[in-house]
Order: sequence, then structure tokens, then C-alpha cells
Amino acid sequence: MNVPQIFESEYRFCEILWENEPVSSTELVRLCSERLEWKKSTTYTVIKRLAQRGVLKSEDAMVTSLVSKADVQSAESAKVVEKTFSGSLPDFIAAFTRKKDLSRQEIDEIQKIIDSYK
Repeated sequence: MNVPQIFESEYRFCEILWENEPVSSTELVRLCSERLEWKKSTTYTVIKRLAQRGVLKSEDAMVTSLVSKADVQSAESAKVVEKTFSGSLPDFIAAFTRKKDLSRQEIDEIQKIIDSYK
């Protein structure tokens, strides 16, 4: 699946959508005003722009996502790995863990992911 690029401010908007969907556009305006300090017009502009790019749909004043948070995170992570580490996941993990101590729980979770691919 080709996931459309979502920019930082759009991602913050999508987090609100993912937490509350399906949600009325009126409620989304209220939530964006509270959490992002956006004006009504800004929220409607972002809804329209993301609908045009296939990220969400807005029908009968109800807004729902067409792209999941996990899909967006996966696509963005893949871009970072490709751009910064020439596509090498081991190099990315080595760089990430070099500056961050992993808890036993995090190590176990990562090991489960690796084991699921064996």
C-alpha cells in the first residue's frame, strides 16, 4: 500500500482523528481548537487537503481515516532508514541503541518481533 506523506502538523491532526474516529467535523474543529489552537478554517482546510490525498474521508459531516497510524509510522520509518542508513535496518538499530539504554521489556519485545520473522 502506498501511504501518502503526512507532514508534522497533519500528523498531530491525524492523532486526534485516530483517537476519536469516526468523529463529526464539528467535534474535530473543537478538538483541534483545544489541542492544537487551530481556527475552524484551518481544521477544515486540513480535512480537505488530507481527503484529496486519500488520508481520510469526510462524508455527511463525519470524518474517518483511510490510513492507519501504524501504516503511517511504518512508511515514515522506512523513509528514515532508506535516506539515512542506505536501507540498512541493522545500521539503523545499531545507531538508535547506541544512545539509548533499552529496558529488558523492550529487548524482549524486539526479540519477539525478530523471532516472528524466522
